[in-house]
Amino acid sequence: MHAAYEKILGGRSGLTGLLVLAALILLVFPLSLDIFRLNLVGKYLAYAFVAVGLVLCWGYGGILSLGQGVFFGLGGYCMAMFLKLEASDPISTKIQSTPGIPDFMDWNQITALPAMWQPFHSFSFTILAVLAVPTLLALIIGMAMFKRRVGDVYFSIVTQAIAAILSILIIGQQGLTGGVNGITDLKTLLGWDIRTDSAKLILYFVNAGLLFGCILIGRFILTSKLGRLLMAMRDKEERVRFSGYDVASFKVFVYCVAAMFSAIGGAMFTLQVGFMSPSFVGIVPSIEMVIFAAVGGRMSLLGAVYGTLLVNFGKSYFSETFPELWLFLMGGLFIAVVMVFPDGLAGVYQNQSKRFMAWRKRRKTSTLSPSSTTSATSAPVKTEKISNVLEQHVIDTSNLEASK
Repeated sequence: MHAAYEKILGGRSGLTGLLVLAALILLVFPLSLDIFRLNLVGKYLAYAFVAVGLVLCWGYGGILSLGQGVFFGLGGYCMAMFLKLEASDPISTKIQSTPGIPDFMDWNQITALPAMWQPFHSFSFTILAVLAVPTLLALIIGMAMFKRRVGDVYFSIVTQAIAAILSILIIGQQGLTGGVNGITDLKTLLGWDIRTDSAKLILYFVNAGLLFGCILIGRFILTSKLGRLLMAMRDKEERVRFSGYDVASFKVFVYCVAAMFSAIGGAMFTLQVGFMSPSFVGIVPSIEMVIFAAVGGRMSLLGAVYGTLLVNFGKSYFSETFPELWLFLMGGLFIAVVMVFPDGLAGVYQNQSKRFMAWRKRRKTSTLSPSSTTSATSAPVKTEKISNVLEQHVIDTSNLEASK
């Protein structure tokens, strides 16, 4: 049992990295940042769910999805629908033409709550929908694509097209989804005001806890036989298929897991920010999410979190300090990272760790060399002394015989 836990945690180095990240998220940020900045960090960590999922499906599975914003948005919209219905009780909406329905529906002359909204009165159904709806969509896409052996750049293009289609669909159905403005003015969760500072602090820690849970699930997958098969499929897919494994099923599974992680991040984003709009569903946010994983290191679950934080911190800093140039600065940062550090922050850390270990080994060798040199140089001296003694003995023996 202990060996299994140690394997999931990644050994001593993996456990150390996890503890450092936990200390940063759970101690350093809450103690050093005000509630506004901490809420921003919570928003960034919601994006990190997507980056962690991309490490599984892209870094290890070789499945580059450019449409993860679809699953992020679906999870966010499911949560937003429940929160909006709770905020649209008949008393709060009594000034509307039709009280008891969301305000954007009333603006679009809808006089009754649509059937697709009815189940979202239940919080239990909402949680189930957050997990099931994006996963079911990922299952349909995966079965349709991987069973037909569609992969590589073609799969990326299809997922990008799906992100564009869903974004256009959400904007077009303004009466059902809120249109381009999205679902806004979210106030309470089961009667609990999520706009207060104390609520934002609690949601931050809940978000962090769920993120670490997803990281541990990801490590469990990667340290299992499935993780080794994913890497084998990424490098030599045909060889794995000829060995008798159902490659398509493995790809569908890891793609669905990444979709579920993204949906959890979308739901937590909605709770912390207080709205959800189609701007988080389309092509641009989906590509940005891939950049998060690339900067952090697409082969490292922890690196994906660091990459998400770094990119979003840079985005906020540049937009506040250089409002007219920040897009160019962010683009330059991305290009520099990809060209100089192709393996991301995790690759830089691993290279520096190897150099440090090599330096320690050389230093240890150098500290041991004087003693070895001394022993090596003392050996000829002792041999020379012995030879001199033997030579003197021979001379004395010859002199003794001559005197006789």
